[in-house]
Formats: sequence, structure tokens, C-alpha cells
Amino acid sequence: LPSLSLPSSMHLIQVDSVQRWMEDLKLMTDCECMCILQSKPISIEKDEQNELILSSQYSTCDNLQLLLKRAWIISTELTRIAQKLEKNRWQRVHSMTVRVNCHVHSMINEYNTFTRSSSEEMHQLEKLLIDKCSEFTAFTERCLQTEDEEILKSMKSCVNETLTTVAQYFGQLIELVLTQEAQNLLRQIELSGSLYVTESAISSLFSLAQEGAHLCRIIAKEGGVVALFKICRQDCFRCLYPQTLRTLASICCVEEGIHQLEKVDGILCLADILTDTSHSEATHAEAAAVIAQITSPHLTFTQHLSSFLENMEEIMTALVKLCQEASSGEVFLLASAALANITFFDTMACEILLQLNATKILLAACSDKRIVDTPFSRDQVVTILANMSVLDQCASEIIQGNGVQLLMDMLFEKSSSGNPAEAAACERVQQKSAVTLARLSRDPEVADAAVKLSCIPRLIKLCRSPTERNNSDSVLVACLAALRRLAVMSPDGLEDSDFQQLVKPRLVDSFLLCTNMEESFV
Repeated sequence: LPSLSLPSSMHLIQVDSVQRWMEDLKLMTDCECMCILQSKPISIEKDEQNELILSSQYSTCDNLQLLLKRAWIISTELTRIAQKLEKNRWQRVHSMTVRVNCHVHSMINEYNTFTRSSSEEMHQLEKLLIDKCSEFTAFTERCLQTEDEEILKSMKSCVNETLTTVAQYFGQLIELVLTQEAQNLLRQIELSGSLYVTESAISSLFSLAQEGAHLCRIIAKEGGVVALFKICRQDCFRCLYPQTLRTLASICCVEEGIHQLEKVDGILCLADILTDTSHSEATHAEAAAVIAQITSPHLTFTQHLSSFLENMEEIMTALVKLCQEASSGEVFLLASAALANITFFDTMACEILLQLNATKILLAACSDKRIVDTPFSRDQVVTILANMSVLDQCASEIIQGNGVQLLMDMLFEKSSSGNPAEAAACERVQQKSAVTLARLSRDPEVADAAVKLSCIPRLIKLCRSPTERNNSDSVLVACLAALRRLAVMSPDGLEDSDFQQLVKPRLVDSFLLCTNMEESFV
């Protein structure tokens, strides 16, 4: 039942189980109360008072989070019902159906408590879902009352069909709710002249975008990118530019967002912001983040960004300047990430960087531990160097900036925290530094400098010791390639056993030998 999933809020699963239980406790106990009270209010006066308390306690953003948590519980319960149904656990199926019924009532009541403008379509869907849940509960109750296997078998297909319909109505309702909330927030952004109201609406929109790609698609479809770029073109909202650009970067992780950005000349607006020296560093950094997002090599739908090529040199000039003048590691990371992505985006980018003296600026930044302070920043720098190293002119720039020493140091990159993301970044740094050395070592001067800095022993160590490279095959392949290049330029730097095992055989044979290295020592 694919419609049972709720991708926009599935990230909630990835939390500590006790924390998950604590968060869900209120929702679960509400559900049990509703089972007992059969959804009947105790008194009208009490309900009105509760409504006032609820609406004053939570903001729109909090209410949406509550709704998404409730929706996640319902989605999970529906999936579990399908699993129990497969095993013919009718008692469990019925009790879980009753629970889902109560959760659906609670979710709809909670939403109607904090919303003030439900559409007719919304009311119809709510009624369809409630009626179908009631029918589902009655159906499973009837299944409990018979023990005839044949009858149960015939009823099972009907129960499955009803479950699928409940899941479809539920998915449609959530989609409609989220669309309506996005519309309300965008209406506030477009119509409000108040700085406070606009800021609050953008903040809520950003929170909504953080819920995943599906929410970003809804926001983009409803005109979110258009509305946010309108803000970025009004001087009276200058203080909101960083927050607005951060929201745009989140929305533009999906194809619909990038299409909308192209339609409203978003690239030109970003170029204007980046080149306007009157803007704050925070604004420039967030504009760089949008550029990094829309040029990400992981996206497969950037080919239509024709306007980017028209403004590329101007944007890259501003980004190099931002790297040079960055006051913090975060600012440098955003600017360098944008530059790194652009070097994948178009081959002219590397030539532009050479003209801008970017190699010298990046190498100088790496010597400042306050600016280049994480493996993530070094990953961006070495990515740029690796892509630039295909140009012959790059070798002299690297040597002049003491870049060979930097590449050698990067071969020793290790994660200090054990964090998986950081460990992966360290692997990328090792791999790309080896790739850069292999490419640059076609120049005898670079190869000579690498040999003098003892790059060959380090490359051999990375090949022979899986733990040194965090068991990464991509690092191994890059190191073997770099080692073979340096061996051609300086054959005396290798012992005979290293030459026979790591250089002389085919690359694939050396690779297989090194991947089994741990076993050979046992």
C-alpha cells in the first residue's frame, strides 16, 4: 500500500525511542480518552475555553508540527494494520483500527481548532475520511464475530480495499491541509506590509520546507519562489534577505523550485545581491547558499539554467571575494561550496577561477584554521583544485601557493569525532587530494615537489592499510593512480615489492590485492 507512507514527516522516525514515546504520549493518551468518551465533548463552555487556550499556546508552526506528528502516527498505524492483516491477526487489526479512527478524529478536531478558513473541499474530504474510518472499524468488528475461515478469507479482500481507501483519503487530506497552509503563509507574505508579519510568515514557511522534498514541491507549486524573490527585490525588507534566501535555498532542492527560480529571473536577482557591496555578509552568504543548491552536481535538472551562464563570471567574482573576506568558517563553506559546484556545472568556470587568482586565495584560506576549520570546508577547496588541475596553467599556481604541501596534508585527513558525515567528508578529501596530485604530477616540477615531501610513502600506506583510508575503495583507486603517476616520474622512490604489487600489475589487480590486504596479514 504505497499510499500509506508520509514522506514529508518520516524524518521523525530517526530519533531516540524514549524521546519518540515521550513526544507521542500526549497524542496517545488523547486517543484513549476519545475511545472512552466516544468523541463527545463534556460541555460546550469547556470546549470553548480549551479552544482559546490551545490557540494562544501554539503558533501556526507549532500547530503544523503537531498535525504532522499526528499524521505520522496515523500513517504508521495504517502500515501496521496492513502487516497484521497479512497474518490474520483480527483482534489486533480491530483494536488498531479503533485507534486510527480516534487519531483521525483528533487530528481533524485539532486542525479545525487552529485554522480559521477551511475550504468546502476540505470539509468534504474530512467527512469522507471519517465515514470511511467508521465503516472500517465496523467492518473489522464484524470480522471478530465470525470464526469461519472461508468467510474471513472473503472479507479480507474487502478489509484490504477499505484500508487502501482510508489511506488514500488520509493522504489527500494531508496534502490539502499542507497546500492550504502554504497558501495562507504566502498570502501573508504577499499582502502584508508589516515587517513583523512578513518575518513570521517566512519563518513558518522555512519550517514547512524543512519537512522534506514533498513540502518543498507544494510550496513551489503554490508560488513560494515567486513570493520570496519579490521580498528580495524590495529595499524595505533588506533585514529579511538572509532569512528569505535561506528559505529559497531549501525550496530549490526540488525541480519545481528551480523552474520557478528561472521563470522569475532569480539568477539575475542573486547576482545583483552578491555584487552589491552594501549588503551584509550574512546576505551574501545566504545568496551563495542558493547558488550552491541550484548548481549541485547531485541534481539532474540544472541543464535549463541558461541564465546562469550569462551571469556566471559576475557571480564567481563575487564568490571568490566572499571566500577571501569571509569572517567565519560558515561563510567560507557556503561560498566555496557554490564555487565547487560551479566547476562541475561548466568547463569555463575553471578558466575564470584562474583569471580571478582563486588558487592563491583558497590556498591562503586553508592556512587560517579559523576560516577553513572542518573537513567539509577542505572538501570544497580540494574539489575546486581537483577540477582546476585539468588546466596546464594550474600547476604553477599550486606550486607558488605551496599547494603540494596542502595536498600532502590532506592525505592525512582523519575524522576526530567519528561522526559518519564527517568521516565521509574525510574520505572525499583524501580521494580528491590524490586525484589532484595524479593530475598535477604530469608536470615534472609538481612531481618533484611531491616526491620531496614524501608523498610516495604516504600513498603506499593508504593503499596497504585499509584503516588509514577508512576502508574506502574510492580512496584506494585514487591513491593507486597517483602512485603510478609519481612512479613514472621518480621510479627510485619505490621499493621493489611496492613496484611489483602496486605499480607493475594492472590497476584492477593491484586494487584486488589491496582490498584483501587485511586478510593477508592474518
